[in-house]
Amino acid sequence: MTDAYNLFQTGRTHLAEGRAAEATLALEKAKSREPDKASIREALGIAYFRTRRWADAESEFRVMLELSPTDDYAHYALGRCLEKQGRDSEANGHYKLASSLRPGDAHYASRIRDLG
Repeated sequence: MTDAYNLFQTGRTHLAEGRAAEATLALEKAKSREPDKASIREALGIAYFRTRRWADAESEFRVMLELSPTDDYAHYALGRCLEKQGRDSEANGHYKLASSLRPGDAHYASRIRDLG
């Protein structure tokens, strides 16, 4: 096992136990070792989101989309970050993309806002 993987697993454990602030420490270290790993970026984005670091979470989910533009969860999570920052129109676009990438997912579809 690599050091990055062990840090990633530690971060995921902290997230699962509701300790998002602690998770960020391990996940930031993992990211510094493996910056192109979407799984690390996702977990770190979640940790930032749970600690209300909306802009930091947004950055992580944007990188995820650079790595994998068709990642439905990354679009959804980015939408959540944008919504928390009051950027509803931009958020809605990502909710729509998430929903189109995973049709039938009621959770994604429920976030779509009618901006008309």
